[in-house]
Amino acid sequence: MSKPPRSALSVRDMAAAVGVLVVLALVVAGLGRSCAFAPGGPQVDQDKLPTVDAPADLARYAKEVPFAVRVPAVPAGWRANSSGVDPVGGGSTARVVRVGYLTSGHRFVRLLQGDVPEEQMLRVQVGTKAVGARGPVDVGGTRWVVYGGTGDTEPIWVADTGPTRLLITGSAEEADFRALAAAALAAPVAPR
Repeated sequence: MSKPPRSALSVRDMAAAVGVLVVLALVVAGLGRSCAFAPGGPQVDQDKLPTVDAPADLARYAKEVPFAVRVPAVPAGWRANSSGVDPVGGGSTARVVRVGYLTSGHRFVRLLQGDVPEEQMLRVQVGTKAVGARGPVDVGGTRWVVYGGTGDTEPIWVADTGPTRLLITGSAEEADFRALAAAALAAPVAPR
């Protein structure tokens, strides 16, 4: 059987070919479970995410960095799913301590702590991308400068607590940002 010339193919033949491709794509996506209908946005399967012991990790990181590291007690229902010590970059040897949380509302929020200026804290989070300030927010008597939060940029809150800077970012709601800000400000410092 030889392939017919293109001029002999009709729109019906093309529609049948596209239909076969769509069915194959759906079968592959279904088998891989990489396709789901989520009208409210992405959903987080909490059972598939890692869990870390944030207080233990923060206590360990406190011995690795030259600044005081706070160990916040986060709200019930939250769990830490990542932590680490990240370089600031730009030729600097400075580092920041990071811990990420999954909130009870299935959103992500991250806390960074460091002894670098605010501009460098922002650079750790957004790189060289320009992010405009939207204004201050007060949490527990501490002024947090709010950046981003528009378009494709997650909100970023930065506070100066004297010798260290705190940065909060993520996809969580403002109430979660406020809860983490309050927890970080009230947190004890890990022993060095």
